[in-house]
Amino acid sequence: MDNIPISWQLVTLAVLLLLSGFFSIAETSLMSVNRYRLRHLMNEGHRGAKLASELLSQTDKLLGVILLCNNFANASAATLVTLITVELFGEGEWILMFGTLSVTFAILVFSEISPKVIAAAHPEKLALFSSYILYPLLRVLYPVVWFVNLFVSAILRLLRIKVSFKDQSHALTTEELRSIVSDAGQYIPSQNRTILLNLLDLEDIIVDDAMTAHTQVEFIDLDEPIDQIMEQLVRSHHSRLPVRQGDHEDIVGILHVRKVLPLLRDFHIGKAPTKALLQAAMSLPYYIPSGTPLYTQLQQFQKRHERIALIVDEYGEFKGLLTLEDILEEVVGEFTTQSPEHASHFHQLEDGSWLVDGSSLLRDLNRKLKLSLPTDGPRTLNGLILEHFEDIPEPNTSFKIDQYKLEILDAQDRVVKRVKIYP
Repeated sequence: MDNIPISWQLVTLAVLLLLSGFFSIAETSLMSVNRYRLRHLMNEGHRGAKLASELLSQTDKLLGVILLCNNFANASAATLVTLITVELFGEGEWILMFGTLSVTFAILVFSEISPKVIAAAHPEKLALFSSYILYPLLRVLYPVVWFVNLFVSAILRLLRIKVSFKDQSHALTTEELRSIVSDAGQYIPSQNRTILLNLLDLEDIIVDDAMTAHTQVEFIDLDEPIDQIMEQLVRSHHSRLPVRQGDHEDIVGILHVRKVLPLLRDFHIGKAPTKALLQAAMSLPYYIPSGTPLYTQLQQFQKRHERIALIVDEYGEFKGLLTLEDILEEVVGEFTTQSPEHASHFHQLEDGSWLVDGSSLLRDLNRKLKLSLPTDGPRTLNGLILEHFEDIPEPNTSFKIDQYKLEILDAQDRVVKRVKIYP
């Protein structure tokens, strides 16, 4: 290369290092690009995303063309540095060693580490840009890449390693998706992020966690006088009420208050309706087993066009009531329209402590009061306290569960009625 000026050789060396850097950028950016973001851009018609996606669908050939060109550039740069060193300083072991160390350092800094760090920091932009060059380059060099991959495939077969890039599955597990939503930060508004996380939690929540316990359910008793029943319907804050008759555990139907509005008007003008008219307005009760996943029940509500279900245990005993609104509240949070009875379950006192009903669900306490009471056992605060004492405690008893101090204010009829929780 005596007839080629040193300046040209140095320019050629710089070009080779830049080419090697480009292929390093292409490799790192395409391997680390977000596949879901890439699919979104592809669906929007972005040409670079389509090319990148097609290249990634044949990753073996993509890596083949990248590494072929990258190694060619690095080998050429190493050879050129050796020639330049000999031409400038002559031959000698120390001179050749110096030239080897110099080109190794240059390749590491300018062609490997720096480009790959940049590509890892901005994978999407650089992957889309690189695909415009790599796609036609792969077509041109396809015969060479195919020939090299013959040996690669033979080695993989010898090692009994099966590789397929055609039907790659990038499905996320629920936990992975939950982590992505939690870490979305400024990309998803806080309220929307909470709703998405609550929606993912429906898979792990059962109907017992969201139901209204049987002791808190308001019933219509057909054995009572018709005037008393009508007064109850006028005062009720619920649109649907279970109806029982005879044995108080025997629920005979569900009464939709809207269906009896004409009867209420008659009652106001002094015309007493009959119980037969009330029974005609009832629908059959819809029973579901305890332990049903909440998401499954949401699908069942949709399939059966129901809005209210009665939960029974393995012995057929009535445990509680679940409505469609209860499930929606698990996702979007509480609605502002609540009955006074429901709204009074939590009351904060002047000293910062909370006055809580013993029938309150532990999940509600944890969510609304920012607590972390254990939920892997009993569902209600009363159940947690009874489990803690293994007996029915007396009023004015103070104790601790985990880091929380609790005081029993009222206990009667074998249940804890009111509890004070200290901050």
